[in-house]
Amino acid sequence: MKAYLDIIKNVLDTGIEKKDRTGTGTIAIAGTIFEHDMEQGFPLLTTKSVPLRLVASELEFFIKGITDKQWLIKRNNHIWDEWCSPEKVKYAHDPKTKKMMKDENELGPIYGWQWRHFGAGYVSHDKPPKGDGFDQLRYIVDALKNNPDDRRMILSAWNPPDLHRMALPPCHWGLQVTVLGNRLNLMWNQRSVDVALGLPFNIASYALLLHLLAKEAGLKEGKLVGFLGDTHIYSNHKEGLKEQLSREPYKLPKIKTNNFRSIFDWEYTDTEVIGYEHHPMIKFDIAV
Repeated sequence: MKAYLDIIKNVLDTGIEKKDRTGTGTIAIAGTIFEHDMEQGFPLLTTKSVPLRLVASELEFFIKGITDKQWLIKRNNHIWDEWCSPEKVKYAHDPKTKKMMKDENELGPIYGWQWRHFGAGYVSHDKPPKGDGFDQLRYIVDALKNNPDDRRMILSAWNPPDLHRMALPPCHWGLQVTVLGNRLNLMWNQRSVDVALGLPFNIASYALLLHLLAKEAGLKEGKLVGFLGDTHIYSNHKEGLKEQLSREPYKLPKIKTNNFRSIFDWEYTDTEVIGYEHHPMIKFDIAV
């Protein structure tokens, strides 16, 4: 996928060294754009493997507003294992704290909770919210069906009063949906972009959300656009990304969602990838 490879090349060629929260070290650029037309195929990287199962199960986790990482672990998805709410364990790098963070299931009011309960009072992953929140995802679905020309179909995960309670403040913090010529387009905003590990998942996740919203509203799939802020490569990811640049991309796959009723009833196992040809996996260490 050329748009992704161009971002890698841009950061490697022009990135400025910058310290970061994890202590790993990065090179970074200040802003770029990812753009893809869904008619060209589903944007799952082919220069390495990206498991749709992990992308899709995390998206279902968000859509359902779940904040207990055991839900993911039970589905053999471990991408949130290392984090927990700082109210439970204060963030630090030492081995003892890292183990305590891994053992704690509470993630706090992260992405999906903000999508479904914005403005309500968060209690815990196993208790209902205090007060009435705003269901931003349902608002978008209703607008797509009843007023598709609306320019206010916006969803935000960035809720400043809740940031200190979240396992991680949202990296991809907002999205907008717009309908043009019977095609549903999705644009997302991201403050912090881990090019090697995070961005391929973000691209696939928002492409899958676009796909589901289009099915929900009976629309064709249009453009996926990412407005990317602090776009960075960790120092220990450079060689793996250079390897990707040396690989010739394959044709993009397609996805198929079976027995679709509603985005709110969708399960990650309902969606399958078709014709996914990719180069071998590249191991990247996660920066915690």
